[in-house]
Amino acid sequence: MQWFIASDLGELALGGALPPDHVLGVGGASLTLAALIPTEPVDSVLDLGTGCGIQSLHVARHARRVVATDVSARALDRARLTLALNAVEGVELRQGDLFAPVAGERFDRIVSNPPFVITPRGSSAPVYEYRDGGRVGDAIVEEVVRGAGAHLAPGGTAHLLGNWEYRDALGGDGLARVRRWIDEAGLDGWVVERERQSPAEYAATWIRDGGTLVGSPEYDALAAEWLDDFAARGVTAVGFGYIVLRRPSTPDAVRLLRTEVLGSPLGGAPTGLGDHLLAGLCAHDRIAALDDTALGALRLEVAPDVTEERHYWPGEENPTVIRLRQGGGFARTIEADAALAGLVGASDGELTVAEIVGALAALLEVDEGALRDDLLPRVRELLVTGLLSPATESRGAG
Repeated sequence: MQWFIASDLGELALGGALPPDHVLGVGGASLTLAALIPTEPVDSVLDLGTGCGIQSLHVARHARRVVATDVSARALDRARLTLALNAVEGVELRQGDLFAPVAGERFDRIVSNPPFVITPRGSSAPVYEYRDGGRVGDAIVEEVVRGAGAHLAPGGTAHLLGNWEYRDALGGDGLARVRRWIDEAGLDGWVVERERQSPAEYAATWIRDGGTLVGSPEYDALAAEWLDDFAARGVTAVGFGYIVLRRPSTPDAVRLLRTEVLGSPLGGAPTGLGDHLLAGLCAHDRIAALDDTALGALRLEVAPDVTEERHYWPGEENPTVIRLRQGGGFARTIEADAALAGLVGASDGELTVAEIVGALAALLEVDEGALRDDLLPRVRELLVTGLLSPATESRGAG
């Protein structure tokens, strides 16, 4: 699909540092967020911090109504032109900080690449509207996460980019802090950290982003201010990644609170990642309330994008390494033993999980109860991550 985007010229075209009210065009973060948005149709979407309007173009394809907000009047002017150039209707533009323009309203979906860049406050560091939300540290990501629940309809989801600080004080683990924000907000959450930077790396990334030349006196002064700010607050690293939130459909729903590190530098999400994560939430819903007996009664199928890799020493009968590889989603690689590989290989919808476990116990000459206790938690994990799914005839049981 081809679109016309209205934004400001970058530092290469300008020949110097960007002005504070710069409106960013389409970059790596824009493409990453677009891949994080599900394609399932919904009635209403909030595009929080729309910038040039690129995400509104994406979500308008799958929603009847879109509200796009931004604190920057200049950004809204660019977004308005972007929408007009592409003849996209049904998008309402509103000015204001974060959720203020939509007070009291709820949406089926929220998408946002908030201005999360951690800038030292009270310093000479330039404050860019497109990336700086005016808060200390990662407080703006916390504010968006905690505030999302009040603006999601039951079952509604939010799809966000963000970063979070690791601190040397008690409770300083970055992912644990994000998990706490989600938990205290009463939401489901799936957080994926794709990259982690040291304070020096983080400072360099965002000083260069503003167009300040590396090695210049201005660059060195800004780097010192950034590092002093991190040191004063005990920040040891900053993580980047994706946050998917959901408001539970019912108060008694079994919640999902999942954080994980899937290394590979943040530079674009796999195509269809939003649909993949939404499918994971649905898989969690199907199996969360099932005890082991009910889970064992399911018939499962291995996903069509899963392949198996085995390594053997020359002349040996048994493999030294077995790996299950996922072609889509996050392209996960799962280290498997003979029992797990056997269960996945036998999951063609014909036998129940319990029947497969029983057959494997006999084949491997191990205790069936112990094998069941070992395999069923891993089966739950493979269902949520999409390597396994309930067979068509047993979906109603899950």
